[in-house]
Amino acid sequence: MANTFDVVVIGGGPGGYIAAIRAAQLGFTTACIDAWSTAEGKPAPGGTCTNVGCIPSKALLQSSEHFDHAGHQFAEHGIAVKGLAIDVQKMLARKEKVVRQNNDGILFLFKKNKVEFFHGRGSFGSRKGEAWLIDIAGKSAQTIEAKHVIVATGSTPRALPGTPFDEKRILSNAGALAIASTPKKLGVIGAGVIGLEMGSVWRRLGAEVTVLEALPAFLGAADEQIAKEAAKVFAKQGLTIHTGVKIGKVVSGKQVTVEYTDANGTAQSADFDQLIVSIGRLPNTEGLNAAGAGLALDERGFVHVDADCRTNLPNVWAVGDVVRGPMLAHKAEEEGVAVAERIAGRHGHVDFNTVPWVIYTSPEIAWVGKNEQQLKAEGVEYRVGTFPFMANGRARALGDTTGMVKMLADARTDRILGVHIIGPMASELIAEAVVAMEFGASSEDIALICHAHPSLSEAMKEAALAVDKRTLNL
Repeated sequence: MANTFDVVVIGGGPGGYIAAIRAAQLGFTTACIDAWSTAEGKPAPGGTCTNVGCIPSKALLQSSEHFDHAGHQFAEHGIAVKGLAIDVQKMLARKEKVVRQNNDGILFLFKKNKVEFFHGRGSFGSRKGEAWLIDIAGKSAQTIEAKHVIVATGSTPRALPGTPFDEKRILSNAGALAIASTPKKLGVIGAGVIGLEMGSVWRRLGAEVTVLEALPAFLGAADEQIAKEAAKVFAKQGLTIHTGVKIGKVVSGKQVTVEYTDANGTAQSADFDQLIVSIGRLPNTEGLNAAGAGLALDERGFVHVDADCRTNLPNVWAVGDVVRGPMLAHKAEEEGVAVAERIAGRHGHVDFNTVPWVIYTSPEIAWVGKNEQQLKAEGVEYRVGTFPFMANGRARALGDTTGMVKMLADARTDRILGVHIIGPMASELIAEAVVAMEFGASSEDIALICHAHPSLSEAMKEAALAVDKRTLNL
């Protein structure tokens, strides 16, 4: 087996495996090193996203949504369900099957694109002329040589100070995806994407869920109007959310006791069967030998890169969660492709202004571009158009009319500055807004496009029309 490569990627998550495939497509001899393993010790490329993140969480969200619909919405359609029950172990088995299909799919893509895969943990060794020696620890233990190195080692969950994850009572995202039976009382610290999605899964399955959020505002990164609508809907669903909370002592025994101070400064205490901690993630540089190689990290531990993802070391690049910018799988993929293109002398492109954000709760929440509070803070003059799904024929037929589409456009040029959606299939609808913004479209451009009827996408057209105060169906 050859041990000299044009490009070696350390990490097989979304940023890493996509970078490796694109580099191979561009004609480079390419290798990818990844340490993720199945319970049986087999390779499990795909990183956090595939193994304990995006993919398994969506599998559980889908299963729990089916259960919720069967218990609360099927009757409206004339469908009677008797003896409704949830088999959590079977649900988890399906989730694992979905994960393995994705693992195997990545290995197939490596083979198809002639990417050499090494199962183990990669780290920087010494220099050999202008090349890097990369040490691989694990089943594929050996040293390989690379002209270019792409670091794509991802991130790890942040624990509460003095309260490590045991994945039995105090859970990270990994433990939250493997709860063996529905807890009676589930606590969630952090009302971000992971906290809300996992809280939604177990709430639908019968758990009493309480979310404790340190920030004073719920979903502070989202548009304020959308966040308020989401808070109202989640409360109606039975999700208890406390904001402005200061966490104190956490004691784990037969139950987990969380002592905290509420937004009014009053001391509180709550007991939970299990506690999910989702307070952010840390860049994963452990075992990389960053210090030995001289790889510069910033004050927060991220690999320091320039606008093109170049590090301080010659021919060493870094992408994804381990560098600045949003910790999103699709952002990592775009950076991975862009770096491969730049290595080939091309002009890789990533526009952070058009990276979409999605929370896969029910209703889904998605946005791209600036929100209203950001535009106000920046002194930008803008116009707003909103359209509720309750006035959309397809949403009525689906039986899900929650939420709206909100479009923000420049008051002078009409260029779209941001689109914010809460409602059915928001994760899919936001794609039109991303395309529009990437091409510099105006709200009038969207208003003039023929949208299929009946479809949820008509809400996007109507929101664009609303910017000019000329909606047709409201």
